[in-house]
Amino acid sequence: MSRLLIEASTPLCLLQDAGRFGVRHLGVTQGGALDWRSMSWANWLLGNGLDAPVIEITLGGFSVVAEDDCLLALAGADLGAQVDGQALLPWRSFKLHKGQRLQFTQPLLGARAYLAAPGGFDAPKVLGSRATVVREELGGLDGLGRALAKGAALGYSTEAPLLVRELPGEKVPDFKLDAPLDLVLGAQVGEFSGQSLFDVFNSAWTLDSRGDRMGIRLLGTALQYQGKPMISEGIPLGAVQVPPDGQPIVLLNDRQTIGGYPRLGALTPLALARLAQCLPGERVRLRPVVQEVAYREHIEYLRRFVNH
Repeated sequence: MSRLLIEASTPLCLLQDAGRFGVRHLGVTQGGALDWRSMSWANWLLGNGLDAPVIEITLGGFSVVAEDDCLLALAGADLGAQVDGQALLPWRSFKLHKGQRLQFTQPLLGARAYLAAPGGFDAPKVLGSRATVVREELGGLDGLGRALAKGAALGYSTEAPLLVRELPGEKVPDFKLDAPLDLVLGAQVGEFSGQSLFDVFNSAWTLDSRGDRMGIRLLGTALQYQGKPMISEGIPLGAVQVPPDGQPIVLLNDRQTIGGYPRLGALTPLALARLAQCLPGERVRLRPVVQEVAYREHIEYLRRFVNH
């Protein structure tokens, strides 16, 4: 077992994996990496299982020192990563020698970077996952849902591939791409006014600065729900609910398990991965899709991990 010693961290730096499933009937949310694409590519670069535990670094402020020579991988946002002051770009594996420092400074492109180690970072499983959900005090290094803190050690396997490699350019997600976020329409979409449905898909929405891992509020024209009051029901990942103020909220991995606000539908997994890399104040658009199209696009993307 080898280790990285954390020299600096923030409450936004967390141990994550693919999430916690099969427990929502207990009121436990799923957690997991917000940008599942970047997490998966970071693991792919090392030959790990795509859902192996990684470090999700949001907005920077994270620094580690290697206690042994190691091979790590970085994917996702460009957070100004440096190895002993030398710039390190994402979407590649890299060597970190004993005593070298890996530091993440500030966002240059995207919001969240994912750091992977051979075999995944070591932590106890809680309800089948190592994903950190701070609110529920589950997961993380000690199983108690704590954010990564200065002085903690990140353990990982000493077995690693021999070759440093880089993700081919055609497989790298384009965080600059100004494409709409696909939304699978939901059961209550017909209960909104016609003007509201026009505004949803023909207006730009600004990401509120108050967003977190539970959800992101979209600021724009207030939407009008005309249906009857709802009884609380289960909430899927990516659900776009509309509270009484008419400002939509995209519900993310740490969302509550049930809710009673009407929903326009749910963002697709690919749209959620893109949204996870958007910074507060950025503007996005929504585009309606049917479930069959969203499913087909998701399966086609997953094939990229096995076709290279």
